[in-house]
Amino acid sequence: MPLATSYPSPQLLGGAAPDRVHWPELPLGLPGVAAARSATAAWLRGQGLAGDGCDDAILVLSELATNALLHTGEERFMCCVGLTEDRSIHLEVHDHGTAARPTPGRPGLDDEGGRGLVLIQLVAKRWGVEQSVFTSGNAVWARVATC
Repeated sequence: MPLATSYPSPQLLGGAAPDRVHWPELPLGLPGVAAARSATAAWLRGQGLAGDGCDDAILVLSELATNALLHTGEERFMCCVGLTEDRSIHLEVHDHGTAARPTPGRPGLDDEGGRGLVLIQLVAKRWGVEQSVFTSGNAVWARVATC
């Protein structure tokens, strides 16, 4: 399977591009990651979606949200999920950190972290990073295929 490459977002959710969009309210810190996973899973089920595509989307969102907390030093982030015209799942996480762009790491075998964006490259059809239109930091987005 070829790796997904980072691209400019074809349609950030701030521009209301996908047909249906959900922005859940989230608590601060790591509880926000769990809440984001739960809210995303519930929203996808409400759209009639289930299966591997949904599992992949929840995994990708969890990685993006965790990265937003771990690498910015902030306790707040925003996330959303939407469906595009081709029924891909579009995910975004907006952080409150600096505008430093995240890049996939090259962790060693014994490293405990550094695999999040590598995992996203393997699971997502496309992903990328933009300056957030809502926060002072980045909007990291990914597209995941539905089943």
